[in-house]
Amino acid sequence: MANPFSDFKYSDGLTVVGISFCTAIVCEAISWVLIYRTNSYKNLRSSIDKASKKLETMKTESNKINIKKSKTKKIDRVETSLKESSRDLSLFKFKSGGVVALVLFVVFGLLNSLFEGKVVAKLPFKPFGLVMKMSHRGLQGSDPTDCSMAFLYFLCSISIRTNLQKFLGFAPPRGASGSLFPMPDPKTS
Repeated sequence: MANPFSDFKYSDGLTVVGISFCTAIVCEAISWVLIYRTNSYKNLRSSIDKASKKLETMKTESNKINIKKSKTKKIDRVETSLKESSRDLSLFKFKSGGVVALVLFVVFGLLNSLFEGKVVAKLPFKPFGLVMKMSHRGLQGSDPTDCSMAFLYFLCSISIRTNLQKFLGFAPPRGASGSLFPMPDPKTS
């Protein structure tokens, strides 16, 4: 595979960023086919939106007036419903996660074979400990500002995919916890 930017100073880094962007688009297309266009996802998302808005208004009202025991029970019920819907949404999204992970592993393997041992970018800072181990993975030499393909691809994948989800409107609803394993409720302890 010939690099179209081979004469350019930052060609390897731009190639990794471009491939990461294309991979994010493919992953979001897969997620749209498997998740976002289905009625069950749309219903879960709307129930989360409604519950989070209702909870928000109930909490602002309860802060203004003296809170009654019946009102706190209603708030607890809405919170429980919201947590259950968020968990269901996470499980629903988990199904397509395997396919997306497979695509990411294949692309990572391809990039790893193309850029093995090559410096693809220069960091504008000297990374510390663990970050340096990740950014300098597989590279020869002792320049701490050298950046490997794995680190650049990791950073690009996280940032590009998250922003692409927001741009396309696929970001998790604001009331969703976004975690398959939510934190325990401090009230029940």
